Amino acid sequence: MSGILDSITPLLSDPAAWAALATLVVMEVVLGIDNLIFISILTNKLPPEHQTKARRIGIGLALILRLGLLGTIAFIVQLTNPIFEVFGKGFSWRDLILIAGGLFLLWKATQEIHHTLDPAEEKTGSETLQLSFAAAIGQILVLDLVFSIDSIITAVGMTDHVPIMVVAVLAAVTVMLLAADPLSRFIAANPTVVMLALGFLIMIGMTLIAEGFGAHVPKGYIYTAMAFSAGVEGLNLLARRRRRAKERAAGAARARG
Repeated sequence: MSGILDSITPLLSDPAAWAALATLVVMEVVLGIDNLIFISILTNKLPPEHQTKARRIGIGLALILRLGLLGTIAFIVQLTNPIFEVFGKGFSWRDLILIAGGLFLLWKATQEIHHTLDPAEEKTGSETLQLSFAAAIGQILVLDLVFSIDSIITAVGMTDHVPIMVVAVLAAVTVMLLAADPLSRFIAANPTVVMLALGFLIMIGMTLIAEGFGAHVPKGYIYTAMAFSAGVEGLNLLARRRRRAKERAAGAARARG
């Protein structure tokens, strides 16, 4: 414990350390949006009594994975070393993990879009519910691993101080915990938002695949597109809400007349 305190104390008076911490916290929170959207969509498929528990377990697993990976930074950094080549292009373990995670996201988002457009008959029974809960946690764990490895490798490129990375991860996971339930309720209450969120997951999946094949896609472009789309959808929601309010007012006026 004294060794940890000795490593943290000098950082408290270092402006560069505070700047790195602020940057990392913002980065971790932004990267956590991808994970949170996936968790929200997936857990909304569960029975209501299981949803909050699944979200907390999923976010808790993300915290455990990221803190565990921080303890193996030397190994994580080596994941960027090429292990084989195809047509002159080297692929590392990180590339393969990103490609696999991107393909998984594409498959899952496409599957959810299909279910949204053509919903299957809901199954009942305690055995089915338990399997669904286990499947949801398993799928969350897969994406947690992909996003955690990408996040830690990005963080290593920004600072050499593990305590700063730990604080940034804790801050980001805290924000995810606070935002998980409100975001899930908002998505569940607005079906068009579900389709938009699934579109985000497809875009994120394609970005992961592109990154795995060595095509760097600036994250700013991705999140700007997501923010613009979310803004347009927000205007649509507001327009629909006002239209419904006017229809209710007109109906009440006709009833009184």
